[in-house]
Amino acid sequence: MRIREIVITGSPVLHRAAEPVVHIDDFIAELVDDMFATMERAPGVGLAAPQVGENLALFVYDWVDDDDRQHRGVAINPTLVMDPLLIGPLDYEEELEGCLSVPGERFPLRRSHRVVLTATNLQGNEFTVEATGWLARIFQHEYDHLLGILYVDRLTHPYDREALDAVSESGWGEPGMSWLPGRDNLEG
Repeated sequence: MRIREIVITGSPVLHRAAEPVVHIDDFIAELVDDMFATMERAPGVGLAAPQVGENLALFVYDWVDDDDRQHRGVAINPTLVMDPLLIGPLDYEEELEGCLSVPGERFPLRRSHRVVLTATNLQGNEFTVEATGWLARIFQHEYDHLLGILYVDRLTHPYDREALDAVSESGWGEPGMSWLPGRDNLEG
């Protein structure tokens, strides 16, 4: 397994829908291993294939909840069903989100508190996970990547403007930009 470069906003692969995985083969198994290694080195709690330049509908996740339960897996060709969003003001601390493809920036974003993820694992078996709280947020964030949507695309005023300014000030938004966890001093 190897650490892969993470592409930064502006790379075309981040801004288009991912293609379904047709065959779960050695290439996919190696990609998943590389993605876990890259995510851990970054560090992050989720990573979608488009973020490492692969236009494929899969993501990995690894998060330990407040009860020390580890939630780790790979979701291939996922679907996601979400509860409606709550209405009201954003809670800056509780709804703060970041992204390895917009490294170092964090903004609050409303997400559904409960989701149901259905996907295929590396063995080709379908599974379903009902998630709430932070795990639900992780699933929504990574699933958005497979739709070609970054979390900054979903921000509301005034955070949408702040994100645009941060991307512009960093010189991002153009194709070909990336960073390598462990080499570059960036994190999401």
